Amino acid sequence: MDIAERVYQMVRDIPKGKVTTYGAIAKKLGIGPRQVGQILHKNPSGEITPCHRVVRSDGKIAEGYAFGGEFKQRERLEREGVAFSRGKILKAFFV
Repeated sequence: MDIAERVYQMVRDIPKGKVTTYGAIAKKLGIGPRQVGQILHKNPSGEITPCHRVVRSDGKIAEGYAFGGEFKQRERLEREGVAFSRGKILKAFFV
């Protein structure tokens, strides 16, 4: 399995209503968080691989969500029950 598929598989394992960080995925796979971001930006299906559940280490949404931008990413997370305060995610982390 190539590294992109390993990233996608980890993202598919994030439960609905939870998030993880680029850094957490990177650490588990032994790659850099930017590489995780680059891979997820090329994600062919946001429905199959819910990359909206991956956020920055400070709890904020990263710029450039591939399936509609930051507003759409936040909207999807809120529909799943993820709460925000001052632009940061509250208590939804899954590692």
